[in-house]
Amino acid sequence: MKKIRPVAYNEEFSIKFDEPIMPATVVSRLLGIPVWALKRIDKEGIVSPARKKDKMRLYSRNELNKLKHIWYLIKEKKVKITGLKVVLELEEKIHRKG
Repeated sequence: MKKIRPVAYNEEFSIKFDEPIMPATVVSRLLGIPVWALKRIDKEGIVSPARKKDKMRLYSRNELNKLKHIWYLIKEKKVKITGLKVVLELEEKIHRKG
């Protein structure tokens, strides 16, 4: 693992969008998604966050953005978790063509 130099007091810091830093409980509070739903989305292979040695799920900012869209599809468009893969694949095809 790459060693990272700590940020000095007067330095700005940035976190990469693909850096897994947020546990499921924080994601749940930020996005209003129940932890059980996050686990189910992971189990279905839709968003599979990195895991620490203790199996804690850690989400990146990219994954948060994807989860925000997924939760919109579930809550507003009434898409079932099992149907999410199909909807997301169709959206991807549309974006590639357009």
